[in-house]
Amino acid sequence: MKLYNSLIDEVNQILSENKSRELATLHDPCWEMLAKNELILAKQSAFELGADGLPSTSTSLVTTEAGVIEKDEITLIGADLCDIKADSPFARIMLIHIDDVGEDSVAYKAVRDMEYVKYDVIPRGYMQRTSFMEFREQVRVSKDAVNGGISFSNIGSAYIAKLKENPKVKHVHIIFITDAISRFDDLRRIAVKVDGVTKTLNHVLTEMDFDCKTCALKSICDEVEGLRELHFKNKK
Repeated sequence: MKLYNSLIDEVNQILSENKSRELATLHDPCWEMLAKNELILAKQSAFELGADGLPSTSTSLVTTEAGVIEKDEITLIGADLCDIKADSPFARIMLIHIDDVGEDSVAYKAVRDMEYVKYDVIPRGYMQRTSFMEFREQVRVSKDAVNGGISFSNIGSAYIAKLKENPKVKHVHIIFITDAISRFDDLRRIAVKVDGVTKTLNHVLTEMDFDCKTCALKSICDEVEGLRELHFKNKK
């Protein structure tokens, strides 16, 4: 599956334009994980990532092409959790290399499964809220978690470990951003387009209408190499 490769290239381009650092990928995330999202009240909070009025987005991009994502990696642009003193912008982007899953409904399910992993990673003191409609992700971090030394190494490693419970996942590159980079709007645009590609993938595998002129998703097929070909291959 290479449908998201051009978008992965865009993410890497944005990454290259900003000062970043690689964080340690831990075999043991060394942070308590909870069974369900906890409630962190405002008075218990040290700060909020992606708070209202600040840039925020998250997305997951999948590829089966070898060499696009070569190792497990955690990259940070901006301050780590223990160094943040006030509400900050936030982005969490996951680039995931998986084994080839074909070009059918299995591929669509694999992509959605990668996205839903975020609901299974619940670090103590790290309350996550997601808005699918606005492609935002907000995180409230507790004072106790900051005092206890929580870091993006802990959070990123927990995501990687959870994703790699799936034997088809080979490598994961997670990017956290807490800085007000100049191209934050481009990251949100990429998140919107990723969602559009995934919905179009589902459409071309399930719909029997092959009139491109009347299809509401034509603009995405025009931009993403392979989608239209997949649709008409499915027709055959």
